[in-house]
Amino acid sequence: MSETTTERTGLAAGIGRIPIMGVEPVVDGGRFPASCAEGETVTVRANAFREGHDAMGVQVVLTDPDGAEQRQPLRSVNPGLDRWETTIRPMTTGHWSFRIEAYSAPYDTWAHEAQIKVPAGIDVDLVCAEGVLVLQRVLAEIEAGTRPRGDGAVVRAALESLRAPGLPAAARIAPALAADLRGILTERPLREGVTLSETYRLIVHRRRALYGSWYEFFPRSEGAHFDPDTGWRSGTLRTAAQSLDRIAAMGFDVAYLTPIHPIGSTFRKGRNNTLDPRPEDPGSPYAIGAAEGGHEAIHPELGTMEDFDAFVGRARELGLEVALDIALQCSPDHPWVTEHPEWFTVRADGTIAYAENPPKKYQDIYPLSFETDYEGLYAAIRDLLEMWVSHGVTLFRVDNPHTKPVRFWEELLAEFDEKHPEVIFLAEAFTRPTMMHTLGKVGYHQSYTYFTWRESAEELREYLEELVESAPYMRPSVWPTTHDILTPYMSEGGRRAFTLRAILAATLVPTWGIYSGYELVEDVPRPGAQEQIDNEKYEFKPRDFAGALERGESLEPLLGTLNRIRREHPALQTLSTISFHEADDEQVLVFSKHLDAAGTGTGSPDTVLVVSLTAHDRDSFTTLHLDLDALGVGESFEVEDLLTGERFAWHRDPVVILSATDRPAHILRIIHPEES
Repeated sequence: MSETTTERTGLAAGIGRIPIMGVEPVVDGGRFPASCAEGETVTVRANAFREGHDAMGVQVVLTDPDGAEQRQPLRSVNPGLDRWETTIRPMTTGHWSFRIEAYSAPYDTWAHEAQIKVPAGIDVDLVCAEGVLVLQRVLAEIEAGTRPRGDGAVVRAALESLRAPGLPAAARIAPALAADLRGILTERPLREGVTLSETYRLIVHRRRALYGSWYEFFPRSEGAHFDPDTGWRSGTLRTAAQSLDRIAAMGFDVAYLTPIHPIGSTFRKGRNNTLDPRPEDPGSPYAIGAAEGGHEAIHPELGTMEDFDAFVGRARELGLEVALDIALQCSPDHPWVTEHPEWFTVRADGTIAYAENPPKKYQDIYPLSFETDYEGLYAAIRDLLEMWVSHGVTLFRVDNPHTKPVRFWEELLAEFDEKHPEVIFLAEAFTRPTMMHTLGKVGYHQSYTYFTWRESAEELREYLEELVESAPYMRPSVWPTTHDILTPYMSEGGRRAFTLRAILAATLVPTWGIYSGYELVEDVPRPGAQEQIDNEKYEFKPRDFAGALERGESLEPLLGTLNRIRREHPALQTLSTISFHEADDEQVLVFSKHLDAAGTGTGSPDTVLVVSLTAHDRDSFTTLHLDLDALGVGESFEVEDLLTGERFAWHRDPVVILSATDRPAHILRIIHPEES
């Protein structure tokens, strides 16, 4: 930035002429880029201050991927703490950057002094003379072409008035304080002592990185059937494609397939993870690799690559994206075991180490080792992912990424961000918080969360507040159950628990997902384990979805309603706008999400208020205490229940009655005055 008569920077050394501290969103001091999704509202904050009492201003300078800059003022939201804030909405994907600029504002300083001194008759001529000096600098910029020439008439009129001693004092300064001149200098302030922060990176991903509804299923179960004479016959990718209509009809955005590769036979697991498989047991799809191929191949019983392409094509016709489960591990029969033994850990007795999580043993799985041939293994994994991208996969759910070096993910995800920025990676990392957060920082677009185990209102509120804090680098994906996890809450609560957790998962965060069978309330655990009995990982599991729906036993209508509500209300497609409210019953969770008219893009604000039980075994009669400012309403307002269509007249402290059986929650649309 070149120094001019009006912008004298304080960048020579040290803290700067006007200190700028605590810039957000910045990840680990700028070591990693912050990230968001296209169109997402991002709050930019900074602490900026100066000595004395002269006025100052703060701006954010946002640079798009093409190098074009746009400026936006920050407002002082807490003068006592020198906190400044604004929101930005990057509308295109790519690598952006931003910096904060703080400056002394001589016009604002003069205007403040003039409004005090002139009405009191203090130093009127001197104040006017100082105003002339300030506005002459503005006029010089107009004449130099750095300000619009159309502003000249307003500035000249103000100068003429300030130079007219025969006018009454109030009349002399009035044009210099008028709204038209203030508007000119608000949009393009006169600046001195400009200080710049560091420039920080901001990656803008496509919308699906923030918002979406996932449906997980095992394609081999779709269309599988048992013949008494020949045994089990696997479903195929073609029969699985027939299930896509039902998934799309429920409003899901992503069809997520568990691994579709050949399965090893050595140490194959039987039903419920036994070591004694029956001939008809298909084995775990996570034991990847056989004579037919490895991660680049399709299990012969599922079909061919042509069948996979047809599956992806049908998904696209229905508006669905396809996510593929990537488990970077091998069965003992994987071709890599013989072709690249250096990619595995060899034990003292010469055998390859299988996966263990003592006391659990996974004899059918060999973990990969990145210690011996990092470059070779990196290239092989990159190439197989590239192959699936070429066949239409746009999302990868990565199994156990925390068991691989973080350095590997940082390099791989950076390469994919450059070559395939449309591809999204979801980390299935139910592990320590530091690892989960670091995976987000190095490039994972989404992460599984601890939502599955957060049950009380207090736990959920505390956890969501934590997730909001990490939103600049880790976007949550919440799942009430998975094919690996069935918590006691779910197995004990039955349909009520499944209903409650679906409502909370779908409304608390922008991305949620369910595992096939959720709609049938599959809630029977395997003794001694927090997972389902007759686990689908080890057997075929065809389901009678149509029959359950016809009998009124399915949660499909609820899931469809939740996804419809999410689509129709952009406030629910956000994370950081969440606000929590109070209820006298500590087991009732109350939260809202609000987007103003600019944020919705529709010309109208959108506010959704959720009031939900968190315990599945009790009802509630309680009083709420609402933050009306967060809702954007006055003392009385109207709400519409999006689950039932009912309307209610509410106020700051409404009374609600919730029933775990037939009304576990309200999902309420705030009817703003402009809609009435």
